[in-house]
Amino acid sequence: MGNTTSRSNSHTLQVDPPKTTLFSKEPSGITYRIPALIYINDTQTFLAFAEKRTSPRDIDATLLVMRRGTRQNGSIQWSPVQELNTACLTGHRTMNPCPVYEKESKTLFLFFICVEGKTTENEQICTGKNKARLCYVTSKDSGQNWSSVEDLTKKVIGDEIRNWATFAVGPGHGIQMKSGRLIIPAYVYYIHHRIFHFLLRVTSHAFAFYSDDRGTTWYIGERVSTESSECEMAEIVEQESRSELYCNARSAKGHRIEALSESSGTTFDRPHFAQKLVEPHYGCQGSVVSFAAPEEKENCLTPNTKTWLLYSHPTDKMKRKDLGVYLNKSPLSVSGWGTPWIIHYGPSGYSDLTLSEEPKCFACLMECGKKSELEEIAFVEFSHSDIMNNQ
Repeated sequence: MGNTTSRSNSHTLQVDPPKTTLFSKEPSGITYRIPALIYINDTQTFLAFAEKRTSPRDIDATLLVMRRGTRQNGSIQWSPVQELNTACLTGHRTMNPCPVYEKESKTLFLFFICVEGKTTENEQICTGKNKARLCYVTSKDSGQNWSSVEDLTKKVIGDEIRNWATFAVGPGHGIQMKSGRLIIPAYVYYIHHRIFHFLLRVTSHAFAFYSDDRGTTWYIGERVSTESSECEMAEIVEQESRSELYCNARSAKGHRIEALSESSGTTFDRPHFAQKLVEPHYGCQGSVVSFAAPEEKENCLTPNTKTWLLYSHPTDKMKRKDLGVYLNKSPLSVSGWGTPWIIHYGPSGYSDLTLSEEPKCFACLMECGKKSELEEIAFVEFSHSDIMNNQ
């Protein structure tokens, strides 16, 4: 369990919420990165995922690990670290956990990519030769047992893979929309122009894989037109009960990219920079969830949605530190984001948010530490009132 740390500023005394360390860097150099978190209401279970690496480097990823959390006597009891040995392909490393829960069949899908050998992302971008595979495993008992791996690359991407230098899912959670559509956020380094063996232009674009038949058949949505990469998505429900799919994506240009889809991820439009959501140099992954807006909306300037958004990301524009949680009470407005509440002062990196079973309660799984964000992956819970009190 991490310690609660106080920080003062000119307005108030801020306190880091207590953290529980789930994965720690080991003396041997083994490092855990790329957190993904999901809460399954049916069994009241948290599942925390990460990549296990022999070093911090991407090319030294090996496989995915998981811990299960169940609430007992008011506190969460976590299982030991479990290696997901079926979530792999021979000769490949497993990366980017992205879980989504299908409510009707009570099936948990864990999507990920498998990358051949030690091939780097940059090698694939430079050569235009994709070495990543789109894969998933499933569980019917909240992560206690897992299926064998399914490789969807040929079936879902097919010949289009020739235009993809490389791609990945998430990382972080997917969602199921109220229509039943399953959404897996993803991004691709798309080859726009190629002459013989020379690549003239390769840019990254966020998009979604989606399924309308409870995960039996998957399709590729169109790419966000603006350069964008690692992303997460959330459903915004308007007062008239229409839905829009919101995309929040990483950018290397100082601010996050946001886009909306009136077609539930089939196409995205209105991409723009979120001026209140800063990115450090080269950017960093972030997480977003939507949740039912409180009944009392006196403080909401534009009460045009039934849902609000919550977003987590490092708040410093120069380096990965001071992970904050931002609230958006008017998610269809380009300037709806409030001031972040810092939940970890110091080095911090990737994170993933989820709703828990308590009304207006949330949890975050995040990379953090005292000297480096690669020291540990920690879990923290907080409430809607915690966020409101720290606005």
